[in-house]
Amino acid sequence: MNILEIKDLYVEYKTTNGISNEIIHAVNGVSLEIKKGEILAVAGESGCGKSTLAKAIMLLEPAKSGEIIFEGKNILSVKKDDLKNFRKKVQMIFQNPYSSLDPKMKIIDTLSEPLRINTKFSDEQIHKIIKNAACQTGLDEECLKLYPHEFSGGQRQRIAIARALVLKPEFILADEPVSALDVSIQAQIINLLKQLKDEYQLTFLFISHDLSVIKYLADRVAIMYLGEILEIGTKEEIFYNPKHPYTIALLNSVPSINKNKKILLKGDLPSASNLPTGCPFHTRCPKCMPVCREKHPDNIKLSDTHYVKCLLNFL
Repeated sequence: MNILEIKDLYVEYKTTNGISNEIIHAVNGVSLEIKKGEILAVAGESGCGKSTLAKAIMLLEPAKSGEIIFEGKNILSVKKDDLKNFRKKVQMIFQNPYSSLDPKMKIIDTLSEPLRINTKFSDEQIHKIIKNAACQTGLDEECLKLYPHEFSGGQRQRIAIARALVLKPEFILADEPVSALDVSIQAQIINLLKQLKDEYQLTFLFISHDLSVIKYLADRVAIMYLGEILEIGTKEEIFYNPKHPYTIALLNSVPSINKNKKILLKGDLPSASNLPTGCPFHTRCPKCMPVCREKHPDNIKLSDTHYVKCLLNFL
């Protein structure tokens, strides 16, 4: 059963350089289905639209068009009460644990605020919930009396995770939740997320550029480039049977002692304000054909779980 469906979602930004206005095409026709209880990872280079996609789902960025369907309702057009219910059930863990916490609020106030806004619990009930959330994320009760600047990066991320858990959500968007942390702390947070997922039967949309983290954590993987999903499949299909040249190039970028010939990316990510015609990847693709410069590829079904947008797969 799907907990969230995204249908043909577009998100654009308008920017100005003082002389002229530009439109940044951040998300371009993304369609995804996220099954209840799974971890779907979205991978891709910086600037490919991963974080914008997450913010659009949380309604932190306005969508130009498309649908975001949660529990059968399009949240882009729901009434205020339905939207409040959505915000209780869907939470987000941001990349930078320091900037996502109010430096003037003690941790006890940071964790209790969502409960005071969204529930009618007594002070005693709220304290019990936040104490349990702190314990679940590896924080002791004394931490609740402190401010964010008194913690390490890993501890602050645990606080952010605890804040996401206090309302007992069903779905969590984790936007690069470990990229700002040291490697040893990354492992702790990743294992914590996996433990909490099993314990609370959570569903995750996990955004990362670190393929080794994704390989360990995810059930399915979507590969994103210039605001589009170019390939999606199970973890095994993406890591052991990739079909898109961009997916293969991403996998080849992971450090390895394997000396076999690899597909390597050339050039930089094109500007999202001036998207290439045809296949969005053709300007950097080592297997580019003339037709790739003219025709935009459709989704090709390789199996019930594996889809790819690539004209090579027609051949």
